[in-house]
Amino acid sequence: MVGLQVWRGAFLLGDLIIHLGDSLNGKSIMELGAGTGLTSFVAAIYAKSVVCTDINMGGILDLIKLNAKYNTKLIKSQFKVMPLDFTDTDWDGALLNEIRKTDIFIAADVIYDDDVTAAFVSTIEKILNIEPPKTIYIVLEKRYVFTIEHMDSVAPCYETFLSLLDKVKLNSKWTIENIPLDFPKYFTYDRVKELVCWKITSNSTTK
Repeated sequence: MVGLQVWRGAFLLGDLIIHLGDSLNGKSIMELGAGTGLTSFVAAIYAKSVVCTDINMGGILDLIKLNAKYNTKLIKSQFKVMPLDFTDTDWDGALLNEIRKTDIFIAADVIYDDDVTAAFVSTIEKILNIEPPKTIYIVLEKRYVFTIEHMDSVAPCYETFLSLLDKVKLNSKWTIENIPLDFPKYFTYDRVKELVCWKITSNSTTK
């Protein structure tokens, strides 16, 4: 399963969190599709509270809890692990309450399949429509494949993500930014040109 290893996007997101540093003090953060939980643990150094979420399948949540035990000295915030499945947005009261309280959402390398991509975009759309306004940082790696149809190398999953994002933002009051990757590198990995970071911020719909 993709959630059982650490991908480059998680390291880049970890770098970004460290770069943001003290500006995260007092903030509530939720990670979507956390995998091993690496970036949640980094966020827990700075944030007031962190909720680490992923699908409850294949022992992923148990792995996160085990990794949290190994990193107790690193975790300075309130920390909890909860299930969140992109394909099921019928959230229970406990999860919805945490989402309402969350200031910042983070996600890394959650775009690897068109169905998952569509479900992820639906999830962030629902999140960003919940008051108060929220911010989501999304780190992705464009994965290129050669197709006969295009006779070229393309990144189909990334293109699907951008296309779906364009559709949902038409009826939204979101601010979408492509974050330059010129912040310091703290983890050891290849910061390849295929890595990208998006910041999406919702604006209040109340008058």
